[in-house]
Amino acid sequence: MLIQKHCWECGAALTEKELEHEGIVPYCPYCGEFRFPLYNVAVSMVVVNRENGKVLLIKQYGKDYYRLVAGYVNRKERPEDAVVRELKEETGMTAANVHFNRTSFFEPSNTLMENFTVIVENDRELDPNYEIDSCAWFTPDEARENIGHGILAERFLLACLEQEYPLFIR
Repeated sequence: MLIQKHCWECGAALTEKELEHEGIVPYCPYCGEFRFPLYNVAVSMVVVNRENGKVLLIKQYGKDYYRLVAGYVNRKERPEDAVVRELKEETGMTAANVHFNRTSFFEPSNTLMENFTVIVENDRELDPNYEIDSCAWFTPDEARENIGHGILAERFLLACLEQEYPLFIR
């Protein structure tokens, strides 16, 4: 089954064609080119307040559970720059330190999620924009309890907190 149904160059319907050493790959009969699947790239972040060690969790889109701050990476933008931009846009805060954690593919939206830990100096700049319904700071243990269960954000948060957590507060 083709995830991407049309060529991003000419718009023609893609077919499936065998490519040696690759298997079945989407193919544009008009351009005569194989079109490997495209996907979105997004960043999510475990935001840690250096002053008190608390973690920021947010609620969005009318959902009743907490999640991590996240957003899409723009074309030609480095993920690290997207982290700094998204943090500022959504929360008003400035990143003092950005540390890469891990990635995971999120199939429902065809998105490669890249997770980071972001240190902010304190919470004085916190000024959530319209994208955030509400937010709160939690101790690491409270964050574990309050993050939405069974969502990718929970897996990222738990993996981050299982590392040597104080290493990120520098």
